[in-house]
Amino acid sequence: MENKLGVAIWGAGWVTTGHLPAWLHNRNCSVVAMGSRREEQVKQRLEEAGVLGKVAVYTSLDKILQREDVQVVDICLPSYLQAETAIRAAEAGKHVLIEKPVAKTLNELEKLRDTIRKTGVKSMAGFVLRWNPIVNITKRLIEQGWFGKIIYARLGYLHELGDWFTGWHWARTISQGGTVTILGGCHAVDTTRYLIDHEATEVVAFSTRGHRTDFEYEPTIAGLVRFENGAIAHIAASQELHMPYQFPIELMGSLGAIRDERLWSEKLKGQTDWVRIPTIMPDSGDVAHHPFQPEIDHFIDCILNDEESHASVEDTVKTHEIVFALDESAAKGGKVIELPLLT
Repeated sequence: MENKLGVAIWGAGWVTTGHLPAWLHNRNCSVVAMGSRREEQVKQRLEEAGVLGKVAVYTSLDKILQREDVQVVDICLPSYLQAETAIRAAEAGKHVLIEKPVAKTLNELEKLRDTIRKTGVKSMAGFVLRWNPIVNITKRLIEQGWFGKIIYARLGYLHELGDWFTGWHWARTISQGGTVTILGGCHAVDTTRYLIDHEATEVVAFSTRGHRTDFEYEPTIAGLVRFENGAIAHIAASQELHMPYQFPIELMGSLGAIRDERLWSEKLKGQTDWVRIPTIMPDSGDVAHHPFQPEIDHFIDCILNDEESHASVEDTVKTHEIVFALDESAAKGGKVIELPLLT
């Protein structure tokens, strides 16, 4: 393909060690620019990927947005900078891939959604677990009726976050990180939505602090989400549990169930025990473990074929509404919050 899509990456944090190689390995695009306020870190990322000197380095987003050979901007920033940066890129006519969360407040979310609608650019939220193998397998099994009607689901984003994380200085704060639900629990919320594939109608949640006083917010939350089809999901997130990273995925229905990689279904006549599916689980928080390649390949295909991603900003508004509703419920002592929040 001669006319490749020009890609610019804005941000040079940990997640770009996964994004940059994925862009470089897609034959339909070319990384032409990468920028951050921290120029040396950009150069380090490019050197790690073997393309230092081949990709233009910037400390100004405006200069990147002025480049006519940039059609796509990949935004990899802390939570509190995502929405405003994506809005600027979309207003410049660039397609945007936005790492999660795409917004830290409901007001930011609404402005971002409205900007994407107005400009007509393609957009995608970086909910990379939609491309994890067990999530894809579970999605297909649900669609094929292996579990019948989904009645109950339980998903979680559970681990301990500390100063080993390169973004610790901002992630622990309310003003920049937000909440545990915004920062990481949104993965569990989005995966739940993606698998149940019905709209949420109301939520209730409680949050707590166990032993980690270094977080400005309560680093553990648990909530219930009711969906329009009657399904109920239990979603939990914690950044203070002293254990290896866990992302449990359990869905149970009228004809069967899946608990992580273990399957039970009426379709398997004579089954006497859970069947284990050999696959890759989302059991690591390390960026190197995340399936960025199929995620980015999907977004490029959407742009080239003029299609909307299933993870577009329009779709991710619904994920973020649940996130904000869970936080609001917890802040109000377990008050039931009805959805949607935006009209």
